Order: sequence, then structure tokens, then C-alpha cells
Amino acid sequence: MPISARNQLVGKVAEVTIGDIMAHVVVKIGKNQIESVITRRSAEELGLKKGDQVTVVIKSTEVMLQKD
Repeated sequence: MPISARNQLVGKVAEVTIGDIMAHVVVKIGKNQIESVITRRSAEELGLKKGDQVTVVIKSTEVMLQKD
């Protein structure tokens, strides 16, 4: 599916916690992880489970950088 968002990171689902209304999804990208909270319905429709490869799409008005 084409999408205009440029910030796309491919990773593997490390954890999915399904609640009554929302789902907490942890995606491992290299040595880092990104966490997302999505609706339970969306998680179920995607059939998300540990080990799945997914693309994390980040669309934000604010992106911060840190240099060590």
C-alpha cells in the first residue's frame, strides 16, 4: 500500500499485550525498540503476534535528535 510518510522502520514484533480496548505492541528494530498503543480491533485485524515482521510508520510534527 503506497503511503506518503517517509519515516518507516522495519522490525519484528517482540511483544503484544491485548487489553479490553487497546493493545500495546513492542517492535524491536536492531538494538532499539519502539512501542505503540493501537486499538485492540486493529491488532486483531492485523493478526499481530510475536515474531511478525512489521513496518513502523512514524508521522509526527516533532522529531528530536540527540548526539552523544
